[in-house]
Amino acid sequence: MKLREIAEHVERHALKHPSSDQPIPLVVDGLSIFRQASCTTFEALLYQPVACLILQGSKETVIGERTVTYGTGDSLVVSHDVPVVSRVIDASAEKPYLGVILELDMGIIRSLDDEFGAIRSEENNALSVDVSASDEALIDAFGRCVALIDRPLEARALAPLIIRKIHFRLLMAPHGGMLRRLRWHDSHASRVQTAVTHIRQNYKSVLAVAELAKLAGMSTSSFHEHFKSVTATTPLQYQKHLRLMEAKRLLSEGNHAVSTVAYEIGYESLNQFSREYARKFGASPRKDLANLSAGA
Repeated sequence: MKLREIAEHVERHALKHPSSDQPIPLVVDGLSIFRQASCTTFEALLYQPVACLILQGSKETVIGERTVTYGTGDSLVVSHDVPVVSRVIDASAEKPYLGVILELDMGIIRSLDDEFGAIRSEENNALSVDVSASDEALIDAFGRCVALIDRPLEARALAPLIIRKIHFRLLMAPHGGMLRRLRWHDSHASRVQTAVTHIRQNYKSVLAVAELAKLAGMSTSSFHEHFKSVTATTPLQYQKHLRLMEAKRLLSEGNHAVSTVAYEIGYESLNQFSREYARKFGASPRKDLANLSAGA
């Protein structure tokens, strides 16, 4: 399928969910679509391992001090759970931002390496969030997957094969360097992912960087260096991001007091929580909660 055909198919399906501002899951496991009919302001997010094909419009994502801009025909590869701020910079009601998102499966990536061996050499400049123009083979593979969204029986039979093909194309792509590093369990990229998983599972608890380094099988200094090179943040800043993102989610439910949320996510000081929340999101948690109540 051509990019324009995929965009038209996605647009028709997305319009069945006109009020959604979140990715819309499809019948194919791990595949979703996203539609945004206007430009947005920067929003703090946690990107998880995905590949996204941009069908229309463009977006800007900041990870650490690096800004990545991507638009029609580009594909974004995210190899790790990474804190970012992101915004849609080209979208309108007539020409909305459209994207197809596929959750990446490290099991598939490693099975491809087991079957075919070293696909490409490991680069020194691999990035956890990277973008490149998509070649025809990758676009076609995404298109074949999207074509299954209205055919659930065919999706069950064919989607696993097509998803495996997409993973192969990404491993071969210029921006698949960090995925190629993740093929090996003892690579620095895989060791950092082990620490990231531990932090995500224990973000409410007090974390000792030395213990994280031991878990990752690295010295403390080496761990700091590689963790920041992948996530663009330190382990404790990463934990803080997770806590504050969860706080915002809990406050958005509208039935939690600010103090309850602060202690729930691991803060011992309400004042510290309020300061860090305001620094992260540009408004205090009490103001966010009041704005939510006023809009209800």
